[in-house]
Amino acid sequence: MNLSAELGALLKSQGLVITTAESCTGGGVSAAITDIAGSSAWFDRAFITYSNEAKMEMLGVTEQTLQSFGAVSEQTVEEMVKGAVANSNANIGVSISGIAGPGGATEDKPVGTVCFGWADETGWLKVATYHFAGDRNQVRQQAVETALKVLYEKLLGHS
Repeated sequence: MNLSAELGALLKSQGLVITTAESCTGGGVSAAITDIAGSSAWFDRAFITYSNEAKMEMLGVTEQTLQSFGAVSEQTVEEMVKGAVANSNANIGVSISGIAGPGGATEDKPVGTVCFGWADETGWLKVATYHFAGDRNQVRQQAVETALKVLYEKLLGHS
């Protein structure tokens, strides 16, 4: 199964358009979506917000949230995904912020810690933190797959 293609088919059949707000994946989710021919029918835009300033300026993440919880937190990805949906022509979105490594880890947030936010215009919201194993590329790939899989499950009615 090509998850991107299956997700695209579901988005299109349900009349939905997606946006992404990515940090540690650097556009990987957007690339996976736009690898599918015809994706302009269900993909609006991507926000690559690697810095805290970008998260605040482009998505409306508050400085208070970043100071209190850090960029890699469920609170931050919640604000990221809400900001992405609000600042786009999309009606569903996903956000990701994490520590892909090899540096940047703390005792509380080891390499492989990735936070996700998913939301839509109806008020559905899901946030979660995953801990992936592997090197930088493996962590990023697992994050892309998780972002797509949760959206796919939601659109199938399993979330």
